[in-house]
Amino acid sequence: MMRAKQIRVRPDSAGADVPLSPLIDCHAHLADTAFDGDRHDVLRRARAAGVAGVIAVGETLAEARRNLSLAEVHRELLPTAGLFPTHIDLDEASRVEEWIRSHCNRLVAIGEVGLDHWKVQDPSEREVQAEIFRRFTRLSVELDLPLNVHSRSAGARAISLLIEQGARRVQLHAFDGRPARAMAAVEAGFLFSIPASIVRSRQKQKLVRRLPLERLLLETDSPVLSPDPGKRNEPAQLRLALAAVAEIKEKSEAYVAEIVLANTLSLYPAVDRLVQS
Repeated sequence: MMRAKQIRVRPDSAGADVPLSPLIDCHAHLADTAFDGDRHDVLRRARAAGVAGVIAVGETLAEARRNLSLAEVHRELLPTAGLFPTHIDLDEASRVEEWIRSHCNRLVAIGEVGLDHWKVQDPSEREVQAEIFRRFTRLSVELDLPLNVHSRSAGARAISLLIEQGARRVQLHAFDGRPARAMAAVEAGFLFSIPASIVRSRQKQKLVRRLPLERLLLETDSPVLSPDPGKRNEPAQLRLALAAVAEIKEKSEAYVAEIVLANTLSLYPAVDRLVQS
């Protein structure tokens, strides 16, 4: 088995003091209890690393509510609401859907939603999972809210379903499929968020090499997908994802940050208030 190239952080090729465009962590779980002891410090470190905002995703109705509460305290958090695809429960999906309708003016996206064929392998459960994903996809079109999509071991199926349902505004988070499987999503105008774990993931490195820079976002998926296996991840690590993408694309970090910010604003216009402040 070929080992992943370990990408090391290096100064921006144009110089360490070159200012970067603000960074946005486009997928992180800041409502997770892993941050209950030091959430203020975590966000302070993120700001020091140039991270101006975090798309705070939710996996349950309880997390959706908590995201809204946290966003009232931490202005850099942009809340979403969703149902993680291992929750095979049509009734719960309906409750989350109605909650999103009631709070859509305070949300920046629907997510985390999607398919997971790694943990869910029973064919009948997969069909329920797909039906739930269809519901949230239709809701995103109706409300004109982006979808923040999980597609573990189900990338091709998720992309096909999104296109079938007429999805327009899509972020494929931590896509784990082969680059060739991603091309239909590129053609559909979907965006791919790259986690800091790219520094140790050959699959993510190959994906970034193939995808156009104009289709990339950055994420951490905090507290998981750490660049250091077994350690808690946090938004400040977004700088590692930026450095890795810049190295692979053979561009300066400043250039990549500028393009990625433009990509982020195209999907999440609400980010503009953080960038301008």
